[in-house]
Amino acid sequence: MVRKGFKMKLYPDMAEEYEKRHNELWPEMKEMIHEYGGRNYTIFLDRETNVLYGYIEVEDLKKWDESADTAINRKWWDFMADIMETNPDNSPVCTDLHEVFHLD
Repeated sequence: MVRKGFKMKLYPDMAEEYEKRHNELWPEMKEMIHEYGGRNYTIFLDRETNVLYGYIEVEDLKKWDESADTAINRKWWDFMADIMETNPDNSPVCTDLHEVFHLD
């Protein structure tokens, strides 16, 4: 199992909408995350900076990276593009975080 940490950024005043959309996460998106080996997925928000901090455990990084090219993932990116910083393909601007400590 690989632990991944990352950060993304919301546009101002979009925290409530971001949380709402995730509380209503599409079943097919949940299925895709699990199908590509994602587990124990959590996203935190720093309300002062609008920075999102994500954590996910994945079975295999190569397989997980392939999930970006699924139709449902692309649809999700398009759905979220109006409330957060994105790249030209609507993928979120995402910075991987370097793990410096872990304790089970």
